[in-house]
Amino acid sequence: MNAVKIAISGFAAGAAYMYFSDPDRGKRRRALVRDQSIRISNRFTSLLDKARRDAANRVQGTACAVRSLFRDRTTLDDIVVQRVRSKLGRLVSHPHAVEVASAGGNVTLSGLVLRNEETHLVRCVRAVPGVRSVDNKLEAHDSAEHVSSLQGGQRRESRSELMQQNWTPALRVTAGALGGVLLSYGARKSGPGAIAGRLAGAALVSRAISNRQFCELTGVGNHARGVDVSKTIHIQAPAEEIFKYWSQYDKLPLFMSHLKEVRDLGNGKSHWVAEGPGGIPVSWDAEIIQAMPNKLLAWHSVPGSTVETEGVVRFDPNSHGGTRVTIRMRYKPPAGVLGHYITSLFRANPKSEIKEDMVRLKSLLEIGKTRAHGVRVDKQSLNLGLGKA
Repeated sequence: MNAVKIAISGFAAGAAYMYFSDPDRGKRRRALVRDQSIRISNRFTSLLDKARRDAANRVQGTACAVRSLFRDRTTLDDIVVQRVRSKLGRLVSHPHAVEVASAGGNVTLSGLVLRNEETHLVRCVRAVPGVRSVDNKLEAHDSAEHVSSLQGGQRRESRSELMQQNWTPALRVTAGALGGVLLSYGARKSGPGAIAGRLAGAALVSRAISNRQFCELTGVGNHARGVDVSKTIHIQAPAEEIFKYWSQYDKLPLFMSHLKEVRDLGNGKSHWVAEGPGGIPVSWDAEIIQAMPNKLLAWHSVPGSTVETEGVVRFDPNSHGGTRVTIRMRYKPPAGVLGHYITSLFRANPKSEIKEDMVRLKSLLEIGKTRAHGVRVDKQSLNLGLGKA
């Protein structure tokens, strides 16, 4: 086992050395890693500062709550009413239909409510600080049918901090520290417990760093949102000309550096091949779902594609005689958001490269030339092929 680990480590070290020592792109890759490292360091410092202030506020809040246990719990009725009303949005689906009144801490609930929410509402109101008793005068209905005040609405359930989309800074730092301890334990031990520790540690560290839910990190499940990309640029050219360039899919790799090949399959479908991390190609099939000449192009990847993506490009004339080009795209890379963060270290993700491609398109249309794949591209190249510098 030790020999296998040594061999794998040696292979990884050699591959990394070759990647960063490449005479053509090595300098650029090292600069990118250095810039990313500085960016991560700055963000980590900022997170620690936020976590410190978050923890201090929590300690102060806990101390106030403890002191309140030993004080006179008599509270003004207006304050009690506001406390109850602040809870209603997470207790019932139609908080506007419930009326709250208080007299000496004795709360009266009246109005309309769905029967399946009544018991939970009364129980939670009793637990509100300052409430001595609850007088239930609610009119409960089995359904909202024919009751105008109970139409629509949606109940928002309370969730613990661990189950929320965004973790607080203090929780992120705590989870990251715990994940680091588990990773350290798993690295020093062997057996099923050590493997479980490494997996749990990696999951906690990834969740703490990205502040994304696990389904989004791994790209598993229908609720995995993926990564959103949005870019707007003004090009001093008519919308008709810009739309023509975007519509010629097989010409896009000439000025989009991350694309290696695009084949038009007919019937609005096309096959795309892009350069992934380490130069490994990634391919998928896409189809046009909406096309408005000189105004809009919308697409999505076909089911079963390696990279799930969807997006829209709009072409809107501006007041200066040019065109405002807006692209909004969402993609779910392999391994989810975690895969996106890993590939971003090597500048191999649409979030950064699509912005550079838009600048190349602007240069191509306004100046008549640009550079992609290390060669010069001009307007004539779109018909005659690439022209070398």
